[in-house]
Amino acid sequence: MKSRFQLKLACALILFAMLVSALLAISDHLRMRDQAIANTEKQIEFYEKSIHRALNTLDKAYSLFGQNKMLDMKKISYELVDKYELDPDIGKWDFQKLKETYQVDIYLINEENKIVYSSYLPDLGMDFDECCASLTEDLDMRRSDGGFFADGIDMEQHSGELKKYSYIATKDKKYIIELGASQYENEIYQKFNFIQTIDELVLGNSSINGIRVLNNASRPIGGTGESSGYGALKGTKRQAFDTALATGKTTEYREEHQGETVVYRYVRHESLYDMSLTRLKVLEIAYNEKELDRVLSVNTRTFIYQLFGVLVIAAGLSLLIAGWVARPMYLAFHDSLTGLMNRAAFEEDIRKTLAKPNGKPGLLLIDLDNFKIVNDRMGHDAGDRVLCGVARGIRAAIGVKAYAYRLGGDEFVALMPSVTPQEAEERASRVLSSVRRAISSEVKLLEQHITASIGIALAPEHGADSRTLCENADNALYRSKELGKNRFQLYSPSYDDSE
Repeated sequence: MKSRFQLKLACALILFAMLVSALLAISDHLRMRDQAIANTEKQIEFYEKSIHRALNTLDKAYSLFGQNKMLDMKKISYELVDKYELDPDIGKWDFQKLKETYQVDIYLINEENKIVYSSYLPDLGMDFDECCASLTEDLDMRRSDGGFFADGIDMEQHSGELKKYSYIATKDKKYIIELGASQYENEIYQKFNFIQTIDELVLGNSSINGIRVLNNASRPIGGTGESSGYGALKGTKRQAFDTALATGKTTEYREEHQGETVVYRYVRHESLYDMSLTRLKVLEIAYNEKELDRVLSVNTRTFIYQLFGVLVIAAGLSLLIAGWVARPMYLAFHDSLTGLMNRAAFEEDIRKTLAKPNGKPGLLLIDLDNFKIVNDRMGHDAGDRVLCGVARGIRAAIGVKAYAYRLGGDEFVALMPSVTPQEAEERASRVLSSVRRAISSEVKLLEQHITASIGIALAPEHGADSRTLCENADNALYRSKELGKNRFQLYSPSYDDSE
């Protein structure tokens, strides 16, 4: 019985230690996972800030040092307005010659916001209402105002070439004269090239699929890697772009690309120096999570190894602790000789049993008859063997649903959680038979018969509390001894009257 108690204690300690260890290991694993995710997020935010700085630096440089170019474009615009006044038959204009003269591309936008004449032939017929709906309201306003307007850098729709655009309406409001000046040869752009900054960020970083700066029509001003291309965004990407542009809230969209998941992040950029139509842009950062997945995979393997090691150590320590404390804990509620539970365990168990509703507990109070003779004639070793045999016999006789206790000396008790009077007497009869067999195997040479007497008390009719029930079981035991021993007796209130 002690070994079973030690095993139960060891199992309980092992389970507790494993649970605590597992919780700590899982907590550490989750912390490392969150840290890896946070590191990835910080890296992406670093790219965002770097591009924001590059764009603002370029806009600031244009604001401080780009006035000459704007003034040149303004001068050309007014010259073309005057030319239109003198020669309104635009169909006869030589736009290629004008481009060579002024070193800028020239576009004429009609009242329907379509490019009807241009020195850049691919843009002929372009409808702003279709390609760039966000600009049409501003074009109408500029046409109505009639003044000169210059924007920051933007991209040419077909080639993706970076240009600076200006707008001025003819006096009759029939056309808007748009100029586009390439920026690739511009000294300011050469010195503050944000595309070069993007290339440097992407170069050698396998986690970045590409970075683009998109204008307010969702077309890239500059791009790298797999996300390059000059078409406007469509579908879910366009929805994410529109949300970022309109609200300033960073949005993300995931899709499968060549067998891997690519995350597209859209972040609005608002220039600190460009107050024109081009002040709002959106950064598109396309990145994969291969490095994050690799880190998480390493963390998971480390977690499994650590958890296994911790659990093994915890199990070993639990077994060691169980070995140290099992015996004193066991002896606190068990008899060291017979292995039965002791008086302390009985008092705790009967209190709990009587507290349960709808139960009908019963007691068998067992006392050996003439046991002193065994100790006197055969010695205490023989007496101990008899007690151990009696304990085994009682445990076998009462069955698995009842509990046996040694109260001290040669006094035992059996607690039956729920029993009828007939079942109690049947078990008492089995106990008598079992005790006789156990004793006879040890004391065959003695002339006196070593037997057992049993008193039976049932709750609640013989007592609703442990003290009353035990006293009445003792009265019944005393009565069985009076009637000749080697018998059992069910308590009756008449025993109290006879006293």
